[in-house]
Amino acid sequence: MAKGNILIADDDAAIRTVLNQALARAGYSPRATGNASTLWRWISQGEGDLVITDVLMPDENAFELIPRVKKLRPELPVIVMSAQNTFMTAITATERGAYEYLPKPFDLNELVAVVGRALAEPRKKSQRLTPDDNEGMPLIGRSPAMQDIYRVLARLTQTDLTVMITGESGTGKELVARALHEFGKRKTGPFVAINMAAIPRELIESELFGHEKGAFTGAQNRHIGRFEQAEGGTLFLDEIGDMPMEAQTRLLRVLQEGEYTTVGGRTPIRTNVRIIAATNRDLKQQIDQGFFREDLYYRLNVVPLRLPPLRERLEDISDLVRHFLAIAEKEGLPPKSVEPGAIERLKRYHWPGNIRELENLVRRLSAIYAQDIITTDMVEAELASTTRPAFDNQAEQPGDLSESVERFLNDYFMGFGQELPPPGLYNRILKKVEFPLITAAITATRGNQIRAADLLGLNRNTLRKKIRDLGIKVIRSPGG
Repeated sequence: MAKGNILIADDDAAIRTVLNQALARAGYSPRATGNASTLWRWISQGEGDLVITDVLMPDENAFELIPRVKKLRPELPVIVMSAQNTFMTAITATERGAYEYLPKPFDLNELVAVVGRALAEPRKKSQRLTPDDNEGMPLIGRSPAMQDIYRVLARLTQTDLTVMITGESGTGKELVARALHEFGKRKTGPFVAINMAAIPRELIESELFGHEKGAFTGAQNRHIGRFEQAEGGTLFLDEIGDMPMEAQTRLLRVLQEGEYTTVGGRTPIRTNVRIIAATNRDLKQQIDQGFFREDLYYRLNVVPLRLPPLRERLEDISDLVRHFLAIAEKEGLPPKSVEPGAIERLKRYHWPGNIRELENLVRRLSAIYAQDIITTDMVEAELASTTRPAFDNQAEQPGDLSESVERFLNDYFMGFGQELPPPGLYNRILKKVEFPLITAAITATRGNQIRAADLLGLNRNTLRKKIRDLGIKVIRSPGG
């Protein structure tokens, strides 16, 4: 006896054949058609326990068909397939009430597994969520890595779950947070973002929770915090790994009890915000080092979402370049196209600055070259001018650093024989290592302290203090 009757609709005969065979082997009874009208007739007659349909068919778009299916038979699971592998495809499939969205090409074993889950737990009629601007494309890319992100985001938009977004700098963490908000249940509320690394540590609690008049020296008026600003919406806590311990403790209470007090205040304030956090740090390592609370980590990490670096999704570069060129044109720059060789050169680059670096490069190419076509030579010239200084032109720096540390260790260990080294050894070694290391980072980033801090994995305020304490001279070059 078959485990379930599966209706298949796809205008590609080869796909119909493959799906028929795979589902039959798995014990199901499949029935396939190449058009939407036949599929709708079968559904109207009460046939099928599950539907698998392509989005684009000769007579009707599946996204127009699915609402009718859900109205007539709300418990009938619908699995959507599409070669149009964009974020909006995944979101639209979820909005229309599809059980699952699978980008083509898909893994047959995964599809069979999804069918099994759908039949075991029939999906109820879902609420339709419509973004304010359907024409906008908040996330770009058709790579397998981004397809996984889209599918997770499509599910998360219908929840209020706390999300922890991890990934290197420049991978688009705030874009993902905004997409979760703008396509979610709280889209009519405010989206408020705060970057922990950009605020002095002593002011973070005041910025988050607000303060009362007279709470501290200089507090001449009541200050509204980000939690109050985000009421009913979403609060995005960027660079959460830079949050000081005192603020971590207060944030933990908010997550546990749903209330907070302002700095200098006594009356608890109830809060209704969705928390999305992001970091480019290894928080588990910070927990081990005593810099981050383990209990807070697990409160924030309800749904972990890792954004891939651009080097793991190089096939998306063509779409990203077109997107950034379109933005540049809207901003008044002349329209441009890109020759294929230039795209291939971009795909061979390692992109340490990720999508942010690619966007800046495209804007620069649009602005400084008069030609209508961006060539391989232009790309080569820009990449050479912006990426080489790290150590190519300062080849002696890594050697200087290691030799300096080696000489220091020889002086303090080899020369002692059986005697103990003098006290304060750790701080002496640390200072000896920090000076050349920070100097090298400053040189590599052409005096840009923000980029140097990211390179070293330091809080930017911490880096500025170390530069001052160590007496390091910072000379910012024109390209920095």
